[in-house]
Amino acid sequence: MPDVSTSQLPDRDACVLAALLDRQAKVRPDDVFLIFEDDDCWTFEETRRRTRRAAAGLQSLGLRRGEHLLSWQPNGKEAILAWFGANYLGAAYVPINTAFRGKLLEHSIGLSDAQILVAHPELLPRLDDIDTGPLRDVVVTSDRVPANGSETLSWHAFSRLQADVEVDAEQAIAPWDTVYIIMTSGTTGPSKAVQCTYVQAWSGAAEAMFYFSLEDRLLAGLPLFHVSGTGAVMDRLIKGGSAVVTEGFSPERFWETVDRHQITGTCLVGAMTPFLLKQPESEEDRKHALRTVITVPWNEDSLRVAKRFNLQMYTAFNMTETATPIVSGANPPELGTCGQPRPGVEARIVDANDCEVPVGETGELILRTDRPWEMSRGYYRDAAATAAAWRNGWFHTGDAFRRDEAGNHYFVDRLKDTIRRRGENISSFEVESEASACDDVREAAAIPVPSEFGEDDVMLVVAAKPDTDLDPARLFAFLEPRMAHYMLPRYIRILPELPKTPTQKIQKHLLRTQGVTNDTWDREAAGIKLRRERFQ
Repeated sequence: MPDVSTSQLPDRDACVLAALLDRQAKVRPDDVFLIFEDDDCWTFEETRRRTRRAAAGLQSLGLRRGEHLLSWQPNGKEAILAWFGANYLGAAYVPINTAFRGKLLEHSIGLSDAQILVAHPELLPRLDDIDTGPLRDVVVTSDRVPANGSETLSWHAFSRLQADVEVDAEQAIAPWDTVYIIMTSGTTGPSKAVQCTYVQAWSGAAEAMFYFSLEDRLLAGLPLFHVSGTGAVMDRLIKGGSAVVTEGFSPERFWETVDRHQITGTCLVGAMTPFLLKQPESEEDRKHALRTVITVPWNEDSLRVAKRFNLQMYTAFNMTETATPIVSGANPPELGTCGQPRPGVEARIVDANDCEVPVGETGELILRTDRPWEMSRGYYRDAAATAAAWRNGWFHTGDAFRRDEAGNHYFVDRLKDTIRRRGENISSFEVESEASACDDVREAAAIPVPSEFGEDDVMLVVAAKPDTDLDPARLFAFLEPRMAHYMLPRYIRILPELPKTPTQKIQKHLLRTQGVTNDTWDREAAGIKLRRERFQ
């Protein structure tokens, strides 16, 4: 654990990215910090030099302290430079999911208030059919820019961020300033923009990931548009260690990557553990460098992975708005646990009136911390949602929990109308909005159903408009080009009417109880394959 009390703010050069990078480059200039898939290695000094050049390029485009930079690309060198370059100037890094398209993409760009976007060239055609709102400049992560041009956007090659010009770090950045803004799933409305502070990023790494030391080399394969992805890189920057940055998780290449780079720590979420277990057992299963893993959820599959591969595995509970407030010890015997509140975190399980429920009963998990600014500053441009989440001085997670006599916390269900598939939170509101855009759909409800890989599959239940012949396969074909691939329903059920309350609210709990029925269409059983694109 770091040598700082749970109520004291960390020093600026321990948590503010620009000051921290300058300090690490001075203390350990030749130590390896980042390794990429092409085996290119950046030391702390090399990372600082490249960051200062990227910051100079962004500054030449008009980026200033307190403003926002959009990043829309996979993990890699360019994504790191967009993030670090923005923070070096005191601007917030605003990454968006590479699967976004259509209304979800348009909403995220508009909400960001960003005038500059750094984007992968293969994603640019998705901008053609949407309102790009405040955007003014697009830096393409290539030396070639689109030839067709744009009436509203100026295109720039990535070389704009690689010129032999450097700037000094912005000195006015404070620990409570915004390091990044992460777009998270809306539940009763569109996606929200979570403002994360430098203190929050520091605490989620230095304190919550206490099991990783300076000597560890982490695999940073989770997307940099999630806090789980940024967390691995921040942990290494804070502690002075190294990370291998990859574009994603590959069960076939996982152990090869671990061995080639001598990776000692990583994060496994959702379906990753079942995928590893499906590989044939081998005498080599315990002959590897990996020793420490953070995993969610903690279930029988996780325990089997720990035993089979001889790993120390920890679990936790986290949200974009928090800094991993609940953590476990290694290989906890209580299956299903998320652990216990870490030092400096208060957790309560309450009823609808914020009154604490007895041990063993289920209620909503609410949180607060001793240290100021250790959780999100709130939702950008959404004061009402911020006030609702922070009512009575506690952050309301919207998740149902219970705890046992020993203080272990267990996730029970989501109070929020959210679906979680393959590590992604999916807003049922957004799925329903796209389905309702189909001319033959009168109303729609998106619900989670259990997946054989853990977490959820998406099920869409719809009622057709009168005198229409709504076909599930045709509805799916309508949805596919409009939605991120992970949001697309596996199951579609068509009913004459959706069940309603007396006040005409859809009774989703009844649909969830019924689950996949005999009259439900299954995309996989129908042999329909999802589109194959690099960025899904």
